[in-house]
Amino acid sequence: MALGTFTALPVPAPRVIDRVVAGRAMLLAPLAALPLAALALAVVLGGEVAGVPALATAVLAVGAVALASRGLHLDGLADTADGLAASYDRAKALDIMRKGDSGPSGVATLVLVLLAQCAALSGALGAGHGGSAVVIAIVAGRAVLPLCCVRGVPSARQEGLGATVAGSVPIPLALLAFLVVAGLSALAPGLPWWRGPLAVLAAGCVAGLLLARCVRRLGGSTGDVLGACVEAATAAALLTLSVPVG
Repeated sequence: MALGTFTALPVPAPRVIDRVVAGRAMLLAPLAALPLAALALAVVLGGEVAGVPALATAVLAVGAVALASRGLHLDGLADTADGLAASYDRAKALDIMRKGDSGPSGVATLVLVLLAQCAALSGALGAGHGGSAVVIAIVAGRAVLPLCCVRGVPSARQEGLGATVAGSVPIPLALLAFLVVAGLSALAPGLPWWRGPLAVLAAGCVAGLLLARCVRRLGGSTGDVLGACVEAATAAALLTLSVPVG
């Protein structure tokens, strides 16, 4: 479920999808992000070897990740932005988010977040640690999913992916998964030991703030909200790592 949901890899569908399976899939989201991180790293290294400008390499890497994840989280980001920018009526906002099209708020948010990701990754490339930055950011962006699905976070709807995963992850396990990612990021080459964990923490804080806003406005989480948290967290991690060090 984790690979099939978060990547475009042709894996078999799970025989059963219930809250137990969904919770485990959310816990495995950072692990399922490794193929995406490997793809982005290959693009970054290839761009550096070929002498491609940093910004163009960043755009190619971000685009490759979007393609390899079927744009799932980007779609969620646009829908969430449209919902939050709509009427304060909860039902109307959720109805707008359920529609397949994107309004002005969704498009603008999508463009701005993608620009932020590309510009930040370009800065990390210029600082000489683009490979580490893109891997940390992609994994950190998915490491917030267990935190966003901890017990106590309600679902805004009674159906859909959000309803299946909302509240499905025990808090200790979600914290453990997040701390493991933060700890491993301290080993990233080309960075001081504290830069990776700081980026992961920034990703968690931004995702938490966005989730809290959505819970207040929408009455809970949805699949779109989770996608928005992933993209916002990824951007936060990249921005944290874009500043030159040393």
